Amino acid sequence: MARYSCSFSSHNPIEILLNHLGEALRSCDIEIIYRNKEYVVGREKPGNVAFTKLVTVEALIDYQGVTSKEVHLNCILKNEELPLKQDNHCRQVFDTVKRKIESQTPWQLQ
Repeated sequence: MARYSCSFSSHNPIEILLNHLGEALRSCDIEIIYRNKEYVVGREKPGNVAFTKLVTVEALIDYQGVTSKEVHLNCILKNEELPLKQDNHCRQVFDTVKRKIESQTPWQLQ
């Protein structure tokens, strides 16, 4: 199983960040299948790659509510593909999603 992760932080309101995160994922052809204020799950749309190569995105949002203004985002991208090559499909999608989140949202890489 290929698995890649990254972390971001921000001082912006959680709703704005969730909206930007959703837009970034959709621009990478990842449909959001579950969303609340602490967790977002998305998956790559089928049709372009084999079923085992379809990437799932899990975004865990950690914030302290009104006492802390910093919000942390941990993204995990994974699929069932064995990462036999360093440049596999999951890694390519991970790099694309990471660039989109960095460029389209007010998140900062940690």
